[in-house]
Amino acid sequence: MAEPLKPDRRLDCVGLYCPEPVFRTRIELDKLSVGQVLEVIADDPAAEEDIKRLTERLGHRLLRVRREGDNFHFLIKKV
Repeated sequence: MAEPLKPDRRLDCVGLYCPEPVFRTRIELDKLSVGQVLEVIADDPAAEEDIKRLTERLGHRLLRVRREGDNFHFLIKKV
């Protein structure tokens, strides 16, 4: 069984709506070193697609997306 991933940084975007979660995710990713993992938590329904597109466009790896109630939890690895 794989070990659970421990994010290096956490970004709470709950209560923020498009485009704010994407802007803040981009800023946090810029602060990370290659190989580090960012967890983003957002409740904006548009965030699921927006953050997937952002990570693809920037060339990072979206390791996991999971929904917990109204919140999405994203794990993004900077590459």
